[in-house]
Amino acid sequence: MAVDSGLSSPLGPPACEKDAKALQFIEEMTRNPDQVQEKILAEILSQNGETEYLQRFKLAGATDRDTFKSKVPVVTYEDLQPDIQRIANGDRSPILCSHPISEFLTSSGTSAGERKLMPTIHEEWDRRQKLYSLLMPVMNLYVPGLDKGKGLYFLFVKSETKTPSGLVARPVLTGYYRSEHFKKRPYDPYNVYTSPDEAILCVDSFQSMYAQMLCGLLMHKEVLRVGAVFASGLLRAIRFLQVHWQQLAHDISTGILNPKITDPSVREGLAGILKPSQELADFIIQECSGGNWERIITRIWPNTKYLDVIVTGAMAQYIPTLDYFSGGIPLACTMYASSECYFGLNLKPMSKPSEVSYTIMPNMGYFEFLPHDPSAPPLSRDSPPRLVDLADVEVGKEYELVITTYAGLCRYRVGDILQVTGFHNSAPQFQFIRRKNVLLSIDSDKTDEAELQKAVENASLLLREFNTSVVEYTSFADTKTIPGHYVVYWELLVKDPSNSPTDTVLKQCCLAMEESLNTVYRQGRVADNSIGPLEIRVVKSGTFEELMDYAISRGASINQYKVPRCVNFTPIMELLDSRVLSTYFSPAAPHWTPERRRTD
Repeated sequence: MAVDSGLSSPLGPPACEKDAKALQFIEEMTRNPDQVQEKILAEILSQNGETEYLQRFKLAGATDRDTFKSKVPVVTYEDLQPDIQRIANGDRSPILCSHPISEFLTSSGTSAGERKLMPTIHEEWDRRQKLYSLLMPVMNLYVPGLDKGKGLYFLFVKSETKTPSGLVARPVLTGYYRSEHFKKRPYDPYNVYTSPDEAILCVDSFQSMYAQMLCGLLMHKEVLRVGAVFASGLLRAIRFLQVHWQQLAHDISTGILNPKITDPSVREGLAGILKPSQELADFIIQECSGGNWERIITRIWPNTKYLDVIVTGAMAQYIPTLDYFSGGIPLACTMYASSECYFGLNLKPMSKPSEVSYTIMPNMGYFEFLPHDPSAPPLSRDSPPRLVDLADVEVGKEYELVITTYAGLCRYRVGDILQVTGFHNSAPQFQFIRRKNVLLSIDSDKTDEAELQKAVENASLLLREFNTSVVEYTSFADTKTIPGHYVVYWELLVKDPSNSPTDTVLKQCCLAMEESLNTVYRQGRVADNSIGPLEIRVVKSGTFEELMDYAISRGASINQYKVPRCVNFTPIMELLDSRVLSTYFSPAAPHWTPERRRTD
């Protein structure tokens, strides 16, 4: 029930007093974002002015924007990597940040296939928690009564590594779920999960998923929203139900937990929840045994009002499958965040996925924007880019996001391409367009063109003894399978048909490609089961000539035509698939272990 408060917000009537204060905070931050940004930058430069990194640029204590922009360069991860590696190796001097680095948050994708290490400090969790605290007050404006039930969220921790210094390196959400902010969060009737924390914090992905699904089934009438971080994660949960519904129904029928759940804390967490119910077990059997999985989410959880998943960017490819499983109920994208920084939130969370815009909260860090023009020549070191401030971006234009954080990143290129769609008060709103240079993505993996090229080159070495080479290739992320998987089309030049590559060798080529891909991809394959085996489809000779002819018939310049290394245009994919001679899947999982980090 909305409160009649003097704190009522232009966004709408708040559901309770706490919500009113959160909505008022959003209004305050967005009315004069330029002033907030000026203050944030001055705070960051005052805090970190004595660090080794900023000392290199001779700011002489200045905290104003003009001095900062004229002296501090725009950088990428590769520029910062030597300093970050020193911290990872145990150098505790104030290199990037005056506050001690508390841990590293891992992010996918250096050119060497290693995870990026993003330094963070304890205080950053307070800032992230503040953004989390704004999500439900906004959602309550659009979906009433969320305090009358629970959320079935499939949330997972991933394996951690330790750097030589002893500092933990882990994904940002693993860091959050293991933080006191999450584990000791105050009770909020609008944000109650079906899963006990013990199930979320279990490192064994099977046991964690099983426990969370079991709790969701046991409380199926109480569930008002179903979610995961990414759309791919929710689809993985549905696939899990398709495979394990019989055992789950058996547990509910008998009230006895599957013996494969061996983690003592998970068993303890479920002890008070799992009670025998033949009626519920029969219901699950009835819904799952017929082989019809259309609308399964709303059939099993009939009171679900929306799905809370990220379906922007690369995740948009999963929307048709989610609609199939849910019957087309709304998909809510609530926030925009990364390992480097949490950025902002969606003030209209029930908007269509294609219309989702995020309002960047100017208190989260200092934000600049590099105008993005794909046709422009790349910037040289001699001509530094002209960056635009948060308050000065223009509607309709695309920008690459550049951030300066309290944890010590200065003018750091995140790699996200955003388009300005409008403003809330004076704060711009952005649509996430894509990650820069990313070709393929199924889950949290991000594979770029250079990495795909290297993988093809490494795999094609296996063809040499057959006097065969890869003439051309392209790829796509197949999300019709659960989990999704990479598909790579190869056109081969077989110089001696009597000695053509065997099926076994071509399967080994699939595995060789996987072994060449980054550690995030390989973890998804091995530990998280979030990515399926890579597939190579061998096409007829001349297929890529046909592809070029098709592109030219649609207006492409014959002089400038380049084979696209990733395709998703239906007619092109239909052309490729109609020319497939044979298909091969990786016969085994690639090598991956959560090893200690190198010191070099």
